[in-house]
Amino acid sequence: MKSENNPNAQEIPAAVNTQAAAETSLMEGELGEIKIHENVIANLVAMATRKVPGVSRLAGSTVVDAIASIVGSRRMQARAITVGIAGDNCVTIDLKLNILVGFRLPDVVQQVQRAVIDNIESVTGMTVTRVNVAVQDIDDQPVDEEEENAEEADAAAGAPVCSIPMP
Repeated sequence: MKSENNPNAQEIPAAVNTQAAAETSLMEGELGEIKIHENVIANLVAMATRKVPGVSRLAGSTVVDAIASIVGSRRMQARAITVGIAGDNCVTIDLKLNILVGFRLPDVVQQVQRAVIDNIESVTGMTVTRVNVAVQDIDDQPVDEEEENAEEADAAAGAPVCSIPMP
């Protein structure tokens, strides 16, 4: 705030509302304003991606995943999907995933891109401008997300991932 006693003092801008940065206003009318949070879009991306044949799972950075498992984070989705929202109701998506062995990578990725675009645009009415997909690994078999989260939780708790029955 400018001080009336000090003409050289500069006004300090108000803190930026980080929640507003994660939302977009779709329309404003007599009934009010509609906002959609990034988490909603990320969930739509995850749902569409998992339905595509050949997709094993969402993938994150191996370093970040290791750190996250130590601190107990189980949200792989938060590390595998990045959502960018522009003020004109346009969305860009960055997505990391693993593909199953035996599938043609370009075909699977194009199907993922189409599925993500269709899902977001039909549910939210927003325009998807880009879906950038990074294939991080190839898996022999699909990884069940619940099983993966349980393994991460066990590793974080220091429990063995595999137990052998005692005689």
